[in-house]
Amino acid sequence: MSIEVNNESGVEVDEAEFAALARFALDELHVHPAAELSIVLVDTAAMTDLHVQWMDEPGPTDVLSFPMDELRPGREGEETPPGTLGDIVLCPEVAAAQARAAGHSTVEELLLLTTHGILHLLGYDHAEPDEEREMFALQRRLLLTFLAGR
Repeated sequence: MSIEVNNESGVEVDEAEFAALARFALDELHVHPAAELSIVLVDTAAMTDLHVQWMDEPGPTDVLSFPMDELRPGREGEETPPGTLGDIVLCPEVAAAQARAAGHSTVEELLLLTTHGILHLLGYDHAEPDEEREMFALQRRLLLTFLAGR
C-alpha cells in the first residue's frame, strides 16, 4: 500500500503515525494492498484557499477529501481493485481548536479527521441520519481499535 504523508503546515507531527493509521484502516476495510493514498497537512491560509475553491465556502475547514478512482470498501476475502484512493488534506490549526473544545489532544483530533477523510474517500457520507450513524460508528471503531494497539 502506498501512503504518502506530506506536512506543509509548519506544525510538527509524526508522519509515520498517520501512515500507520491509514494502513490499519485500509486493511480493516479490505482495500487492495496496491492502493495509493496521499495525506497532506496544510496551514490555515492554504486550507482556506482549498475550501473556497472546492466547496465554495469561506474560511478554513478541518479536513477535505478528494477521491480519485472512487474505490469502495471490500469484504472479507474480496478486496477492492487496485487504484488511487485520493487525497486527504488536514489543517492542524483548525484541528487544534476542535481538540481543545472536545477535550482531547490535537494529534487525536488529526487522527480522527484522517479516519473521517479515508471513509469519505471510500464513499461514506453523513448527509442523512442513517448514513451519519453508520459512518461515525465505523470511524469510532477504526480509530479506537488503532489507538488501543499503539
